[in-house]
Amino acid sequence: MGQDQTKQQIEKGLKLYQSNDTEKALYVWMKVLRKTSDPGGKFRVLGCLITAHSEMGKYKEMLQYSLAQINTAREMEDPDYLTEGYLNLARSNEKLCEFQKTVSYCETCLNMQGTTVSLQLNGQVCLSMGNAYLGLSIFQKALVSYEKALRYAHNNDDKMLECRVCCSLGNFYIQLKDYEKALFFPCKAAELVNDYGKGWSLKYRAMSQYHMSVAYRKLLRLADAMECCEESMKIALQHGDRPLQALCLLNFADIHRCQKDVDKAFPRYESSMCIMSEIGNRLGQASIYVGVGKCWILQKEYDKALDSLQRAHDLAEAIGNKLCILKVHSLCEGIYRCKEQQDELREQVVKFLQCVEELELYCGMCGESIGERNQQLQALPCSHIFHLKCLQTNGTKGCPKCHRSSVKLGFV
Repeated sequence: MGQDQTKQQIEKGLKLYQSNDTEKALYVWMKVLRKTSDPGGKFRVLGCLITAHSEMGKYKEMLQYSLAQINTAREMEDPDYLTEGYLNLARSNEKLCEFQKTVSYCETCLNMQGTTVSLQLNGQVCLSMGNAYLGLSIFQKALVSYEKALRYAHNNDDKMLECRVCCSLGNFYIQLKDYEKALFFPCKAAELVNDYGKGWSLKYRAMSQYHMSVAYRKLLRLADAMECCEESMKIALQHGDRPLQALCLLNFADIHRCQKDVDKAFPRYESSMCIMSEIGNRLGQASIYVGVGKCWILQKEYDKALDSLQRAHDLAEAIGNKLCILKVHSLCEGIYRCKEQQDELREQVVKFLQCVEELELYCGMCGESIGERNQQLQALPCSHIFHLKCLQTNGTKGCPKCHRSSVKLGFV
C-alpha cells in the first residue's frame, strides 16, 4: 500500500470513527498498519490507534501502539515525529498511573530540538507533565506545568488545549480544597466549548460537565452536581468512553454518600470499580476505596472501613500519591478515636503529620495547613500557594518561601 492509498484509508477510518463506528474504523486502520509501505503513513495510523484506545480506556494497548510509534519515528530519524511519539508514550504512562515515567518522557519531549511543528506540542507535553505531578501530589510543580500549558494555549490560540488545562486546574483545586476555583476553571472550560466548540468532539463538553459536577458536590450543591454528572455520563455512554463512565459512576456514588444514602452509593462504587480495574486506573480505584471506607464509617462499621482504607493506602503508595495516603491516615485517626484505641490513634497522628510535612501543605505566611477545609487560595507567579486572605493582609512584596519578588498575583 503506497503513500496516497495509505492517506485515503486513514481518512476513511477517521470518518468512521467520528461517526461513532469505532469497530469499522479500527478494522480499516489495522489493515493499513499491516499493508502500508509508507513510514509516515504508518506513524499517522499508529497515532489514530493510540487516540482510539485511549478513549476506550484500553491503556495497555495504547502503550503498545505508542512503543511501535516511537520505533517508527526512530527509523525515520525525524525530531518532530520523535517528539510526538514521546508525548504519546508519556500520555500512555499517565493513564496507567506510571507518573514518574510520564515526567521522564515529558522531559525528553521538551529537550528535543525539533521544528515549530514539535514546539506546538509543548503545551500538551506540559499538560501531561502537570497531570503526572498532580498524581504524585507535587503541587507546586504541577501548577508550574499547568501555567506553562496555558501560556502555550494562549500564544497559539489553542482553545482545545486551554479547555483541557482548565479541567485539570479544576481537579488541582479540588485536591487543595479551594472549591470556588475548582468550579471556576471547569465553568471556563464549558464556556470555551460553547463559544468555540461547534466542530469539537463532544468529549470536551462531557469532560467540563464532569469536573463542574465534582466541584458542585464539594460545595454541597448536590442537585447541580447530579445534573452535570448525568449530562457527562450521557455523552460518555454515547461515545463508549469507558474512563469517563467510571469517573461519573464514582461521582454518582459520592453524591449519594453525601446524601447519606449508602444503599445507592455502594452499587455505584462497585460498577465504577469494575471499569477502573479493567482499564488499569489505580488512582481511581484508590478513590473508590476511600469513598467505600467513608460509607462504612457512616454506618459505624469501623473494621470494614479500616479494611477498605488499607486497600486505598496500598494502591496510593504503589503509585506515589501522597495526598490519598494523607486522607487515609486522617480517616483512620477518626476511627481509632471513636474506638478509643490510643496506641493506634497516636500512630496515625504521627503518620498524618509526616505526610503534611512531606507535602508542604501549609501556608508560608500564617503556617496553617492548606487543603484541610474549603478555603480560597492564591498562587504567586513563582507558583507557591498561599491563603488568599494572608496575601491580602500581608501584601505581595515577595514570596516568603523562595523570596522571589512578586508584583502581582499569578493567573491560576
